[in-house]
Amino acid sequence: MITKTIEMPEVSRCDASVCAYNSENGCRARAVTIGDGAFPGCDTFLGSGRVSATESAGVGACKVAGCKFNAEFSCKADAIIVATASAPPACQTYAI
Repeated sequence: MITKTIEMPEVSRCDASVCAYNSENGCRARAVTIGDGAFPGCDTFLGSGRVSATESAGVGACKVAGCKFNAEFSCKADAIIVATASAPPACQTYAI
């Protein structure tokens, strides 16, 4: 396995308690992907049993080109919050 260190924004909180990567409002996926081009939904959301990942998640990619934090499909926010204010869970840091 190759180990790489990559700087990326942290998922500082996730309110999607039914997501397999959620543990006490923290995301434990290695990295999340946000968006489908227009809607800032969490594409990494997995609605099944718990995953035993232990890392804090970062934003690996953002496909929402209209977000002010998007630079060449990379998120430049310091951190993001994912919440269930909409379905599916979405990035609440999204801004135009």
